[in-house]
Amino acid sequence: MSGETTPLVDTNLKRFGVEVERPARDVTILRCPEPLAELPDNLIAILRGRTDEHPDRDMFCQRDHAGRWRRATYAEVRSAADSIAQTLIDGGHGPDRPVAVLSDNSIEQAFVTLGAMTAGIPVLPVSPAYSLMSSDHEKLKGVIARNDPSVIFVQDPAPFADALAAIDMSGRRLVTAGSAKDAPGADPLDDWLARQPTGAVEDALAKVGHDTIAKILLTSGSTGAPKGVLNTHLMMVSNQVAMAQVYAFLRDEPPVLLDWLPWNHTFGGNYNFNAVIYNGGTMYIDEGRPLPGQIETTIANMREISPTLYLNVPRGFDLLLPLLEEDEAARRGLFRNLKLLFFAGSALPRNVWERLDRLALDTIGARVTITTSLGSTETAPATTYMNWYPDSTGNVGVPLPGCEVKLVPNGDKLEVRMRGPNISPGYNKEPELSAAAFDEDRFFRIGDAARFEDPDDPAEGIVFDGRVAESFKLTTGTWVHAGQLRLQAIAAAAPTLQDAVVTGQDRSEVGLLAFPSVAGCQSLAGGDLPPDELVRDRRVHEAVRNGLARHNAENPGSSTRVRRVLMMTEPPQIDAGEITDKGYINQRAVLARRSGLVERLYAGQGDDIVVIG
Repeated sequence: MSGETTPLVDTNLKRFGVEVERPARDVTILRCPEPLAELPDNLIAILRGRTDEHPDRDMFCQRDHAGRWRRATYAEVRSAADSIAQTLIDGGHGPDRPVAVLSDNSIEQAFVTLGAMTAGIPVLPVSPAYSLMSSDHEKLKGVIARNDPSVIFVQDPAPFADALAAIDMSGRRLVTAGSAKDAPGADPLDDWLARQPTGAVEDALAKVGHDTIAKILLTSGSTGAPKGVLNTHLMMVSNQVAMAQVYAFLRDEPPVLLDWLPWNHTFGGNYNFNAVIYNGGTMYIDEGRPLPGQIETTIANMREISPTLYLNVPRGFDLLLPLLEEDEAARRGLFRNLKLLFFAGSALPRNVWERLDRLALDTIGARVTITTSLGSTETAPATTYMNWYPDSTGNVGVPLPGCEVKLVPNGDKLEVRMRGPNISPGYNKEPELSAAAFDEDRFFRIGDAARFEDPDDPAEGIVFDGRVAESFKLTTGTWVHAGQLRLQAIAAAAPTLQDAVVTGQDRSEVGLLAFPSVAGCQSLAGGDLPPDELVRDRRVHEAVRNGLARHNAENPGSSTRVRRVLMMTEPPQIDAGEITDKGYINQRAVLARRSGLVERLYAGQGDDIVVIG
């Protein structure tokens, strides 16, 4: 990619450059030369300050059952948080046991989250999939037993009845915003909201400082039981201060977000949720999802709500694009006031990036900055930022103010490690895991790999180079870098593939298990062919074969050449761990669950297989 000269929506993004230190041979430390600005004491102090400045501004908005927007102002959110904090204090709940949340994003969840923080009690947001998509609820039972919440909140108890029956509720209070008849013995949230705050709330908040645990966020658990990542107020506050130093335009115009990203993950629950608070903005809670049949809700919301920031995962952008290209009202709604597009979780395929550029140009006559960062649940979430037009879509930028990145040789890759005030102190009740997560200089081992965009100029940023553990060897002994190859293959086969996982471990050649883009394949095959016909269509196969043949000609090595593709009809399954509720593909889980398809791919059995010469 390159920085075209077409107009760009002005965002006044700050580019601070990078300082470079090389403490040992082949080891590089990058840090931001700009000092981190002064930090508030905690997130609730920020909420109260913004409430004093604009008490009547909408803070959280969500559609009701009639489709109208319910609105909670800053004053209402602060009042609700104080009442919930008082109820928690009166009930003897304290910082040693968290408040668990099992349901989806909601205004009431915001009340509970901020109320617990006001009382100095950690929040434990749990993926609703553990309750609603599981038959045995083993993950949920393990999470509850390990983290031992004293309060469990569900928005509507009816869908959670089986999950609640499966877990040990002894010594725990159940709180619900739904009907009391669906949860006998539960506390109605309305009763908590009616409690009058006393000086005890102020006394509790006075004890909340930088080192206080604000949240316990769970890792995906794709390779075992989910780990509870301790998130302090220092982590969250420092991240917002640093991002605001880069995104200077946020000081001039409070952000408006239309957002679906789940609050039980660091992207939605830390960056997006906290960005609204820190910058005095408004969040419209989007109940759409990056899944067929649910993405249409997001499109409908875009016809009405015009965000200034739009944040999503690459899969979300990919699913939105064909609908936006067809729907002028939604397209204009998205771009009318937009200053910035942000993606995270994995690299944005080149064809998706270019289509977003074209869509913005066609709609408002200017490009919109597309940016990203690198981080994880343990980094609250961002450690780097990228706010220029990069040469490659995998560029994740340079360290934020206050942050450092260490690049250390690991096999034939550079392993990324991170240090700064945004880094977690460790995992809840897991001292050995916590110790192992850091190196001798207290850099966090994030597990990602990176390379320099320009080895002669580190200020051009680092490029995400997959997970350290994601690479595998062919029988030739050659390493395959699955993350990088996946992106290249999706771009080469455009517009046919929405996503893919790379196969070939202990085999002689590389293949793909591919999730087709239904819209992209239909654009080639014509009409409204169903997925089971699209994956066998001659025109689709030709596009895949020709695109990957061009890729193979430019990348002739055995580790970069894709020789076979199996086009799958079944989308990734969230309850099987193949895709997270943020829309990220879990390569390991897909390969394990679909091992039979891998065998069939290499046997060449099926007319849904494309072989590339």
